[in-house]
Amino acid sequence: QVQLVESGGGLVEAGGSLRLSCVVSGSIYRLNAMGWYRQAPGKQREWVATIVVGGGTNYADSVKGRFTISRDNAKNTGYLQMNSLKPEDTAVYYCHARLRVEVQDLSEYNFEGQGTQVTVSS
Repeated sequence: QVQLVESGGGLVEAGGSLRLSCVVSGSIYRLNAMGWYRQAPGKQREWVATIVVGGGTNYADSVKGRFTISRDNAKNTGYLQMNSLKPEDTAVYYCHARLRVEVQDLSEYNFEGQGTQVTVSS
């Protein structure tokens, strides 16, 4: 069984910063990619950023230059550093992991955490 636990959300003023963390635990052979999605009230879920095992990253245009995704492979932990936060960044942020569970199984499986609330006040 694989679990993802996010932390680091909270309330911050516009222009402030937060750092989200996501710990992946359980039956993991290889954590191929980690990412973050967010969902604001009344809106569809939006992809935010992804980091792959080699360290390559991609960002949504709405957060490029303000957010930084990173990972600690030894700890199976991902991070999302969010700077220059705006009220429109307010959402529940979900951690996502794409991984292999054992060496004999070449399939990739997707898992998601329960989410952490980020609220940016104007």
